[in-house]
Amino acid sequence: MKFGILVNEGPFTHQASDSAYQFAKAALEKGHEIMRVFFYHDGVNNANKLSEPQADDRNLVELWGKLGEEHGVDLVVCVAAALRRGIKDDILAPGFRISGLGQLIEAGIVSDRLVVFGD
Repeated sequence: MKFGILVNEGPFTHQASDSAYQFAKAALEKGHEIMRVFFYHDGVNNANKLSEPQADDRNLVELWGKLGEEHGVDLVVCVAAALRRGIKDDILAPGFRISGLGQLIEAGIVSDRLVVFGD
């Protein structure tokens, strides 16, 4: 099965990003395809390379980047939501790219399921 994933919450304010990451990881381990992960609203904070979680905490920005790199998952950050939160190309973490809502629409059309995490 081919999945698209929409992440609407940041890495430190809500469980949604953790749940989305765990879902994506489990789906890939079971042989499914993750066509794209689209980060929207506060979810764009998952792509901010300036975030520095405590040493004993998980680093979701790094985890998402590694997942994208290792499995060829397209990690797309909504340009409008990113700019509202001060996220531009220069602070984008490795593995992420900025694009528009058309990428979300395409994920919904091309994927068998679009799974949404967060409000």
